[in-house]
Amino acid sequence: MLFVPSIAVTLTAALSLTPALVSGHPGEQYGKREAMEEMGNAHVVSTMNRRALEACQNSPAVKERKARAIARRAETFARLRRERDLENAPWLHRRDAASLRKWAAESHDRTGAFDFNKDTPNEDIFGSNTSCVLTPDNANGPYFVYQEQIRSDIVEDVVGVPLHLEVQFIDVQTCEPAEGILVDTWSCNATGAYSGVSARGEGGLGTTYLRGAQPADADGVVSFDTIFPGHYQGRATHQHLIAHVGAEILPNGTYAGGTVAHLSQLFFDQALRDTIEATAPYNTNRIPHTANLADWFTGYAATPDYDPFPNYIMLGGGLEDGLFVWAELGLNTSSNWDYYAPFASTWKEGGGYDNPDFDFMAVAFPPPTHG
Repeated sequence: MLFVPSIAVTLTAALSLTPALVSGHPGEQYGKREAMEEMGNAHVVSTMNRRALEACQNSPAVKERKARAIARRAETFARLRRERDLENAPWLHRRDAASLRKWAAESHDRTGAFDFNKDTPNEDIFGSNTSCVLTPDNANGPYFVYQEQIRSDIVEDVVGVPLHLEVQFIDVQTCEPAEGILVDTWSCNATGAYSGVSARGEGGLGTTYLRGAQPADADGVVSFDTIFPGHYQGRATHQHLIAHVGAEILPNGTYAGGTVAHLSQLFFDQALRDTIEATAPYNTNRIPHTANLADWFTGYAATPDYDPFPNYIMLGGGLEDGLFVWAELGLNTSSNWDYYAPFASTWKEGGGYDNPDFDFMAVAFPPPTHG
């Protein structure tokens, strides 16, 4: 699989050509000294946390956790197929993605030609894509909504390819599951519009689709039912995640407080994206596509050790049957990245309200633990 080079490499080249400053957004002044300091800090922080994770890879607790994850994902896959009456239908794993486009175009009955089948060991299919590697933080983007509803089904009436997302969070300080953190997720709809914000072209403050938050269970796991995200100008298809430490769940089914310990974006294989974008309603989106390798923010997400593309498996013989997507993310629960996570608005029953102090510049760059 190809990855975008680290943003540090790109930035270093740009700095050598423009020694005074770099302007990535209108009105932004980003100096060479600040950029170099950030790159150095990113290297130190990432190295320290990665070593902490590597030190406990062979512990019995980690091996047991991985075994539980494999069993949990296998059971989730089986449950989702039962719920959709797909128990005897063929399915397709991400590792066959190079053939996905041709397979989807020619016939939905040729899944048996691929290596993965009902006799493949669960550990081969449902193993993690990260192997307990520190997940780089990414830029938050301008459409984070604070105090979202605590819920796992965030689809509402939005049309798109069904997607069941499971994410497991591991604390890099202890190598234990990050139990109790609160995880926010959100994405745009099939035609590129976000809910909950008042920006032009978005869904508006009275909408809540494809947004929600969940507390992580004893294994650090959260799950959401959503749709495969669409795309918008200049961005590859992605799913936002924020992990809050110390947040309080309120009686009205929302949350408040805590600190942001991790921000990231999940990206998706290009072949899968291309196949889904050719179907309705995604194909009604007239905004030009941005490839993974052309998106500035994929460089923040990838490192030589971390794969920002989650594993996935198709639940049946067609996209309409949905996808099961999973990933394992490492975070430092002692981090505080609140500065990088200003919210555009706050959810409120009957309609949210804008944040008058929203800092657009703060969301343009990630914390120093980026890739």
